[in-house]
Amino acid sequence: MSKKASEKNDSDNIKNIDNRFAEDRKRWEEEVYKPRGKFRKDNISFTTVSSEEVPHIVGPEYFEESGWDPQEKLGWPGTYPYTRGVHPTLYRGKLWTMRQFAGFGTPKETNQRYKYLLEQGTTGLSVAFDLPTLMGHDADEPISVGEVGICGVAISCREDMDILFDGIEMDKVTTSMTINGPAAIIWAFFIATAERKGISRDKLAGTLQNDILKEFIAQKEFIFPPKPSVKLVVDTIEFATKEMPLWNSVSVSGYHIREAGSTAVQELAFTLMDGFCYIEETLKRGLDIDTFAPRISHFFNSHVDFFEEIGKFRAARRIYSDRMRNRYNAENERSWLLRFHTQTAGCSLTAQQPENNIVRTTTQALAGVLGGTQSLHTNSMDETLALPSEKAVTIALRTQQIIAYETGVANVMDPLGGSYYVEWMTDTLEREAQNYIKRIEDMGGVVAGIENGFFQKEIARAAYTHQRELDNKERLIVGVNAFVHEDEKVDIPILKIGEHVELEQVQRLKDLREKRDNLKVEETLEALRKTCLADENVMPCLIECAHADVTMGEMVRTMESVYGTYVETTYF
Repeated sequence: MSKKASEKNDSDNIKNIDNRFAEDRKRWEEEVYKPRGKFRKDNISFTTVSSEEVPHIVGPEYFEESGWDPQEKLGWPGTYPYTRGVHPTLYRGKLWTMRQFAGFGTPKETNQRYKYLLEQGTTGLSVAFDLPTLMGHDADEPISVGEVGICGVAISCREDMDILFDGIEMDKVTTSMTINGPAAIIWAFFIATAERKGISRDKLAGTLQNDILKEFIAQKEFIFPPKPSVKLVVDTIEFATKEMPLWNSVSVSGYHIREAGSTAVQELAFTLMDGFCYIEETLKRGLDIDTFAPRISHFFNSHVDFFEEIGKFRAARRIYSDRMRNRYNAENERSWLLRFHTQTAGCSLTAQQPENNIVRTTTQALAGVLGGTQSLHTNSMDETLALPSEKAVTIALRTQQIIAYETGVANVMDPLGGSYYVEWMTDTLEREAQNYIKRIEDMGGVVAGIENGFFQKEIARAAYTHQRELDNKERLIVGVNAFVHEDEKVDIPILKIGEHVELEQVQRLKDLREKRDNLKVEETLEALRKTCLADENVMPCLIECAHADVTMGEMVRTMESVYGTYVETTYF
């Protein structure tokens, strides 16, 4: 939308507001704003990064007619509807968990990075896996050639997990694992590794991303068809509920939906609906809502539009608490809380002038904090070029520490609460997300939407609009389509993954297959196959497989023999 059209629509909206504040605003518009205001002559449209029009100023006139009640809409921190935060003291009581996404090369190399990050003040570990692992392939499979350890750490067996956490007290630090298709298997490796250290399951704390629906919607790292994939998520929720009370077995993730090109509203609505799908399927399993809902977490993107992101986080808490309380009839207040991790927007980073990414990440991190996140990852400046170097990841961590200890923003809860613009943005995002939620429910739910291509088409439309705005210079990205340096040379250290990684991983698997009890391997795999056929919870079998040194690829192939594989229908 052009700037001129945006201003006209804004003026029309003002005319439709009929109250005493509106009259005063109209007087200001006619006597001050229009005759004395100075207006830019460039082509920039006054919209959010999601291409949503925003008013040039928001005041009480936007709220008086609707009878906007701050007690109803805002409440207090730690009280329903949690607009102002899920904890009564927020960062006065405990700072957010500072995580840095780490994983590259061999498990030994990543283990060394973890120990470095813990020494630098990281308070939680976050595991990034390589592409073969994400897709359920062992490092020695032909399809894995050239990708082992490149975009994350290579994990093919329990022994790899032993090395990854060597010398780390697994019951003293929370661990987040970004894995989806083979999430239950990776979790089994993690549990088996802890047990071999003498740590019982119930002492382990952390989060398994395990959000397979967003894979079908956005990231495309799926293995099995949607229905058995959701069944596996429910298996992990049930297992955690009964045996691992400190563990978040699913982190409903909007991050990758946003990275795929969605708007803030789409990220908000699609993410919440994915989570509601898991909740409803778990209820069908027979679990009481209050036994598992308190351990469901969420994961959002913090993009570059500062106020839109803050409004998104606040609206998410409000929508979630309302549904948990009034639709699913949860009685435990902890079931009403939307707790979430935030990661700054990787898709906003640029290969051009990469040092600028430090500034982008800082503002995005600040939006996450002002939006009330419980956990935060800050991207490194070099992540469009390679996995982050030690220097870059340290700067990213220091960014969080400066926000926490120097800026003063952690001293007060919801400091932007009551801002006319922030409250208008929160209400707008809530309303538009609820409209999307109704559309998804009317078509039969998330799985039906995946099968008919609804989500893919909606995200593609949003991404096309954004790209068109960039091409027309209605939206500027510093160093890309504005303020470009000719003959620019990137002069920052880049992390390179050597060929030794793949050779070491393949050799380790060869040695494992030779020394393990292969009869025990066959027995545990057959038990896994029978469990899948019986439609029973697979987690106990997967843990037994992990202890028997069964590889991930072997478990995945066994499960595929029962569940099948999935090929996405093309809609474009």
